Amino acid sequence: MPTESTALPTEPGTETETKAGAGTGTKAEAEAKTGTETGAEASGRMEHRRVIEALTGLLLAMLTAFLSSTIVSNALPTIIRDLHGSQRQYTWVITAALLASTASTPIWGKLSDLVSKKLLVQLAIGVFTAGSVLAGFAQSMDVLIVWRVVQGLGLGGLQSLVVIVIAAMISPRERGRYSGPIAAVMSVATVAGPLLGGVIVDTSWLGWRWCFFVCVPLAVLSALVVQRTLNLPVVRRRVRIDYWGAALITAGVSVLLIWVTLAGSEFAWGSGTSFALAGAGVVLLALAVWVESRVAEPIIPLRLFADRTTALATVAGIAVGTALFGGAVFLGQYFQIARGYSPTAAGLLTLPMIIGSVLSSTLSGILITRLGRWKAFLVVGSALMVAGFGLLGTIDHTTDMVLLGAFLFVLGVGMGMTMQNLVLAVQNTVAPADLGAASSTVAFFRSLGGTVGVSVLGAILAGRVGTLTTQGLADAGIPAGSGGAGIGSLDQLPPAVATIVRTAYGDATATILLVAAVLSIATVVCVAAIREVPLRTQSGTQRLAGERAAV
Repeated sequence: MPTESTALPTEPGTETETKAGAGTGTKAEAEAKTGTETGAEASGRMEHRRVIEALTGLLLAMLTAFLSSTIVSNALPTIIRDLHGSQRQYTWVITAALLASTASTPIWGKLSDLVSKKLLVQLAIGVFTAGSVLAGFAQSMDVLIVWRVVQGLGLGGLQSLVVIVIAAMISPRERGRYSGPIAAVMSVATVAGPLLGGVIVDTSWLGWRWCFFVCVPLAVLSALVVQRTLNLPVVRRRVRIDYWGAALITAGVSVLLIWVTLAGSEFAWGSGTSFALAGAGVVLLALAVWVESRVAEPIIPLRLFADRTTALATVAGIAVGTALFGGAVFLGQYFQIARGYSPTAAGLLTLPMIIGSVLSSTLSGILITRLGRWKAFLVVGSALMVAGFGLLGTIDHTTDMVLLGAFLFVLGVGMGMTMQNLVLAVQNTVAPADLGAASSTVAFFRSLGGTVGVSVLGAILAGRVGTLTTQGLADAGIPAGSGGAGIGSLDQLPPAVATIVRTAYGDATATILLVAAVLSIATVVCVAAIREVPLRTQSGTQRLAGERAAV
């Protein structure tokens, strides 16, 4: 679609420097003396100082998003007990936010190709803040799940837009230079979230509600910093939002997730209800594909999948999301319920994974910038993920904690080398006009995999815990009905029964981590099949400006 008008940001001091140079020679000489600042601005290049300033606000927003995602994990057992929830609701507190984030990600991404990225980041922060405040005031599990949906809508925007804006500012080749701070923020949030959540829950005068309230000041601060520092070219064009596509994708994904979450517990997998939900989800998604193939501005442009890198990275992203979200989300539950650690200690026990992620992400980013090559890091990283999950699949309720920490470190190293670089491979390949849509599409399918992973692996865990609990009660000569209470009522069980249930959780966790290892194999296969393309040396904004200049 033709561009109607373009507004490029003006670097402070540029005009003065150019005029000063003009007084001593021609316009060309002036540009030469000022380092061709005017040409640089027109091309969309940002100075290192401007990038750092803008990155500060974006990293604050990213910190807010990741903190809110992880801070709840160690607090959930306490929340479930306080609000008298069940294992299914435990899963849905996480799934609800992931579902909303997943469904909204491609919409945020597509809008970033059409309107101001800065405005969208601020809007996402506002939605997230509102959801956080409301979730903090929830008086029941059902109400909490509803407000987690609102929180997830904002999270979907923050998680996708931050990556998109960074791609617009920084070239793929140079992005490794900034991967250290980005990885540090992600890792600090990942470890600080559970730790902060544990401290809040363990502090009597705070309570679990502050797990939601504590992110609000940080969100407001990030909005203020973004307002001051983030200035990107805005391509003004006639906006055509694919409402039907957005509605059908959201509905289809939601129905399928409801199906995989409830099947096996509320109704049998082979029942009429199961087939009806599965069929409805497939039909809705088929309609979504039909709509996306015909509208002018599809939420998920189908042409993206004609590119081999994007298609394979999408499949790899689904597997990564399923394994990571689905497996890692239950580690806090394992440490607290099966091993009896406090929420704070459970957060500390994830440090090996975080350290491994920070080290591998930072080092691989530096090497990628120097070499201009990325595929080897993706292959090694995805293989280490399989190894890490495979090793974790051998744990039980008595596993030595030092050994468990070593397994987590291996997984963390694989995560650090895989997550960011998978998106980098896609951003390096697609056209600049599709940068937002492509980035959000990969994020969408990764989040979709994560949402499905939490639901499916949660269902597997619940079924396995039930089987092991029944077996343990039978071996101890205790009536089976004595273990019917959920995790929200463990403290009310007789000590002998509670021990059996906790043991069941510890042993059952290995099952879902082993499933995660099997799923991660798909990532290795897809990454190995991706054709490596040397990293570009221009940012998304520069490439887009060059395309406009050539028209």
